[in-house]
Amino acid sequence: MAQRPIWRGYLQVALVTCPVAMYAANHDRGSLHFNLINPKTGNRIRMITQDAETGEELSRNDLVKGYEFKKDTYVILTDADFESARVESSSTIKVDKFVDIASIDPIYFDTSYYLAPDGKVGRDVYAVLRDAIGGTGKLALARVVIARRERAVGIFPMGRGLVAHTLHEERDLNNAGDVFDDLPSRGSDPEMVKLATQLIERQTGTYDPADVEDRYEARLREVIDARLKGEGIEAFDQEEPDRDNVIDLMSALRKSLGGDHGGGQQTDGGKKSPAAAKSAAPKKSTPKADSRRPAARKRS
Repeated sequence: MAQRPIWRGYLQVALVTCPVAMYAANHDRGSLHFNLINPKTGNRIRMITQDAETGEELSRNDLVKGYEFKKDTYVILTDADFESARVESSSTIKVDKFVDIASIDPIYFDTSYYLAPDGKVGRDVYAVLRDAIGGTGKLALARVVIARRERAVGIFPMGRGLVAHTLHEERDLNNAGDVFDDLPSRGSDPEMVKLATQLIERQTGTYDPADVEDRYEARLREVIDARLKGEGIEAFDQEEPDRDNVIDLMSALRKSLGGDHGGGQQTDGGKKSPAAAKSAAPKKSTPKADSRRPAARKRS
């Protein structure tokens, strides 16, 4: 079934304009949902909408929105009131400027939306803007009103189209200093940093969408299936690290790199890396002429 747009309007860069529609980039994939149950009866709990003072049960369709301007006192807002508050970004995504993508920290990115041509009229203009933005490697900064809130968005090509990423405001984010200020600044042991860098290089790979699959939900489905069959399921036994245990960091780094017995790096579903497998293989005798030459270190 074709997606329905959540917003329709225009994309504008200077005097260039084309009609666009915005679609949700993600969807509810049928993840597990749970209901609150009365354990005494096994019945589901019904959440009701009721008047806070009279207790009268109401239909949500009959309700209106109100703003509390003082304690327990509200001003009622109608659809006409919300319509009168429309601004330019309610119907037009006007690009304010273009910036380097690397200049925006990933923590500012929120929700993604597909931004597509709305009809066939503006497809050529859309394609030109897409190719131009992609060619510069820049991110287009603009604004759009979604769900009665103006959001800043960053627009960048994805495949044949454009994707608009809503951006958090500075005030939306908690102060990082409250969490990080008491941590030491740069100045770690250079040798340890070198070993950690080698470990990172060894474990560097290519991103695969399967890397972010929810394994907990899959395990929970197994538990539910087992319960439906009247069976049990063996609990996953995971040893919790001792928070008070001070590890020998240098030793741990070397073991991770396979520099100690039993410390071979595991990759590809439990198989040892080529470097680890090579170190575990029986050593062949080396001619005396080569014994003075240091062995070449092979990075995997």
